[in-house]
Amino acid sequence: MIRLLALSGSLRARSSNGALLEAAALLAPAGMRIEPFAGIGALPHFNPDLEAGALPDAVRALRERVGAADGLLISCPEYARGIPGSFKNALDWLVGGPEFPGKPVALFNASPRASDAQTALRLVLRTMSGRVVEEASLTVPLLAAGLDGEAIAAQAGIAAAIVASLQAFARAIPAPE
Repeated sequence: MIRLLALSGSLRARSSNGALLEAAALLAPAGMRIEPFAGIGALPHFNPDLEAGALPDAVRALRERVGAADGLLISCPEYARGIPGSFKNALDWLVGGPEFPGKPVALFNASPRASDAQTALRLVLRTMSGRVVEEASLTVPLLAAGLDGEAIAAQAGIAAAIVASLQAFARAIPAPE
């Protein structure tokens, strides 16, 4: 079973990015499970001094979930031509631990206009030694569509693209030893 951890870069309850990840979970092929991580908004501001002692519970939970996942599925909006601060904060908390380096990552994008954030995100993830799987990454036009995960999964063209991306991601993830 391939276990993917879904990380939305948006804290909005009804974000297009979150809905895209929900659709992916609904469309996951047999042998793949996609689990959401909803704790990004609970993370404290990154402070390297906090890594010297016991990690805050929210940080520990993030690192444990990332470590247990076979890959990360990230969907992140663009704010002011960059990565939202809350999501960058989450990534900063992963830098000091052993859980992230080498982790396969697929980037889903809910808006073709969000190209600057995607470029910045790729740079950050590669700097952190993540392995961005380009053939599994996907951009779909969902901006302002107001669709939930089920409605996205019901759109044949988008659903087919999501399934193809997830299948490509599965091929890029090494089999467990």
